[in-house]
Amino acid sequence: MSSERTPLITSGVCGLTVACGAASEPTTESSSGTPSQDPRKLNTFFGVMVPTILSMFSIVLFLRTGFVVGHAGLLQGLLMVVVAYTIISLTILSICAISTNGAIQGGGAYYMISRSLGPEFGGSIGLMFFLAKVFACGEYVLGLVEAIVHVFGADPESSASEGVRVLPQGYWYTVLYSSVVLLLCLLVCLVGAHIYSRTAFVILLVVTVSLLSIFISSVAVKPLNFVITHQGPGNQTLHYNASYTGYSITTLRNNLGPGYSLDYSTNSVMSFATVFAVMFTSCTGIMAGANMSGELKTPSVSIPKGTIVAVCYTFTIYVLLFILASATCDRTLLIQDYGFFQRINIWPPLVTVGIFCASLSAAMCAMIGASRILHALALDRLFGLPLAPAAITSSSGNPWVAVLYTWGMAQCVVFAGELNAVASLVTVFYLLAYAAVDLACLALEWASAPNFRPTFQLFSWHTCLLGILSCLVMMFVINPVYSSGSIVLLLLLLLFLHYRSPTSSWGYISQALIFHQVRKYLLMLDVRKDHVKFWRPQVLLMVANPRSSCQLILFVNQLKKGGLYVLGHVQLGDLDTLPSDPVQQQYNFWLSLVDKLGVKAFVDLTLSPSVRQGTQHLLRITGLGGMKPNTLILGFYDSCTPEDFFLQDPAFCDSSVGRSSEGEYNFGVDLPSLQAHFAPVRHVESPRWLSPEEYVGIISDAIKMNKNVCLGRYFFQLEGEGKDSKVDGSERTIDVWPLNLLQPGSRDYEDVCSLFLLQMACVLNMSTKWRHARMRIFLNVETESSDQGWVVNEETFRELLRKLRIRASIKIVPWDSVVQHHTASVSQDPSGALSEDFLSAVNCMLTEHSLQAAVRFLYLPRPPAHHSQAQRYVAQLEAVTNGLGPTLLIHGVTPVTYTDL
Repeated sequence: MSSERTPLITSGVCGLTVACGAASEPTTESSSGTPSQDPRKLNTFFGVMVPTILSMFSIVLFLRTGFVVGHAGLLQGLLMVVVAYTIISLTILSICAISTNGAIQGGGAYYMISRSLGPEFGGSIGLMFFLAKVFACGEYVLGLVEAIVHVFGADPESSASEGVRVLPQGYWYTVLYSSVVLLLCLLVCLVGAHIYSRTAFVILLVVTVSLLSIFISSVAVKPLNFVITHQGPGNQTLHYNASYTGYSITTLRNNLGPGYSLDYSTNSVMSFATVFAVMFTSCTGIMAGANMSGELKTPSVSIPKGTIVAVCYTFTIYVLLFILASATCDRTLLIQDYGFFQRINIWPPLVTVGIFCASLSAAMCAMIGASRILHALALDRLFGLPLAPAAITSSSGNPWVAVLYTWGMAQCVVFAGELNAVASLVTVFYLLAYAAVDLACLALEWASAPNFRPTFQLFSWHTCLLGILSCLVMMFVINPVYSSGSIVLLLLLLLFLHYRSPTSSWGYISQALIFHQVRKYLLMLDVRKDHVKFWRPQVLLMVANPRSSCQLILFVNQLKKGGLYVLGHVQLGDLDTLPSDPVQQQYNFWLSLVDKLGVKAFVDLTLSPSVRQGTQHLLRITGLGGMKPNTLILGFYDSCTPEDFFLQDPAFCDSSVGRSSEGEYNFGVDLPSLQAHFAPVRHVESPRWLSPEEYVGIISDAIKMNKNVCLGRYFFQLEGEGKDSKVDGSERTIDVWPLNLLQPGSRDYEDVCSLFLLQMACVLNMSTKWRHARMRIFLNVETESSDQGWVVNEETFRELLRKLRIRASIKIVPWDSVVQHHTASVSQDPSGALSEDFLSAVNCMLTEHSLQAAVRFLYLPRPPAHHSQAQRYVAQLEAVTNGLGPTLLIHGVTPVTYTDL
């Protein structure tokens, strides 16, 4: 069985084969060829809890707490926290369920989604999540630069209360400082996630000390008054009087309600949606631990435990900080100074260091997480050449090229210049990624697969569905334009990956869901409710050797009209004398043949001592419930030398071997093995697997089982049926001979068999490659007879076609001379044997009128009751159809036409 890291070999202009080892193996080879060490070194605390806490604190903890409480008020601020944490809690339940259902490799959220929903959805969401991480990295860097400028900015009107203000300010200086910070993050990330995770613990200690100083200061610091200045429009300076009151009921009461006003950084009026977008960025770090899955010792244990503890801890801190800010600071201070915690601290440098550490660690965590997702995407080769270099790693397993990709894109983000300007986009991307995780878990739960047995049980399909809906609703509440754009981008990525048709050995949740639904609908498809007006052909086509039957397979694919289509094959043998069932090993070859031909068919194979007995088996057991074959189609039994279709179709030629092997995942069946599996076509001298008696016996068995029977001859001459053919039928003609030509005495054009013949021709005329073909129906009449009832019969037949809504031209064919040969034949041989002269006359009549037709539909007489007449029956059919071209002889036994509504 293939590894979980089986690479995707995709078709298209972007396809590229990159020699990168399987990431799931304990030792892989780096780009230099040296074996790498085991990268799994991190435990729950250092690998999950620490990066998750730092990512969720990030810039909101110190720089946007006052922004949220000041604009939204305490009540709406707490409501935002509860809503945000409810959304991420539902997603965490899904993450825990998926991560405890099997081994998790590198790539975190992308790995979970792709291995659950398949490469198309997983790849598109993985790239969206990578973009979210990149934008978040840029946002955190902008927040850090904002804090640096706040303290060290050279603007004399700066609201900083102290500090060495030597740094010039302005848009381009902000971009410059952000680039320097990003370069620092790049250097740390190039060293490796292991080093960062160890230093992250020190950063967490610093942030914790800063938080403690804030709580202590709220009690220790006495009330203060401040004058805050900002640069307003027209270079005017705006002054605001703000105060810190300490714990006060009056201050708390004044800050309970909302007070949305102008944001001094973006000069735009805030609303619930814009404030929530900024606040939600504090909740986007819940997958920081999951993204480190490639470095965790036991990811299935560490991810659930560490994530849940980290979320509970950060939720408590945010609630306490919101209450503290609303009870001690007036609204002007909260709104007009993002860094007010420094003003009210007993020692402001503690808060400054905390801001720097929290923002820098969050930026590095986002960069590392994004690079791991990109590296996983590159290993799976979903996007081909553009991401191929990202699969390269160092000798220690660090994906340094993916880190460079991430750094380059984050550098583009910092050109936004303001943190609040990108907050909405970051939040929308994250919400979409969280909705995808919930969708993955929901699909696994609804599929009811026995192997979905997560050790984490605190979830259900209700929590998954609620998580999806809440994410989507909040996306559009925050920013409908960004939400719509992100969904459109997701759909475009889905189409791109679907066009490239990547195939994997991961297992597809879609297959499990389809199975679940098909089983349910098959139970609802009650055969007792069948009605003739909804009849459609459900075909079992018996194939001895596909090399000589491909054209017939393609033709029947047009004839099925959305019905069941099964390719049947009988392998001669006895299971008692064999060590194992040889049929099971052949299914992949036949399914690969179906893929090559582009037909919508199932495959059913059986092992039997004789072809006739095997066909009986297939007629009885093929299909399920209301989807069972009602029509058997056989090739013709004659002495013609079969042609090898594999030598004619470019798709089967050796020149395409290289392209096929590199262009698509073939489930272990490449083109050479497919060609080798099917034996060469039969030579004239080769013995036949089937005797005429057995062939006619198969026809008789099918009719006894109430199955319609069709025999196809000369279909190797039919062209334009391939999947790449542009034929629309405008140059084609379908000829129908509804009369039993071997029994001239029968003049009934409305018997079941004749009507079935018309129906099948009409079905073919409705298919894609035949819809513009002209259909002609030939009526055989004895014009020299004294009985001129054929004129009435013609009018009756025209009326029948009108009732059946069949558009066709009627051709009157006099066959008096043919009937005379039949009369002479009967008088000479009362036993019923037809003379060669009569058969030759029928063949000449068909050749004269239907030689230019693309396909002919003829009435197939009922086979003889005794097997001794089988050879004569086959010889008669061969003589009648000799040299005609593609011909389908049809014997119908079921009513298929209906004239009422």
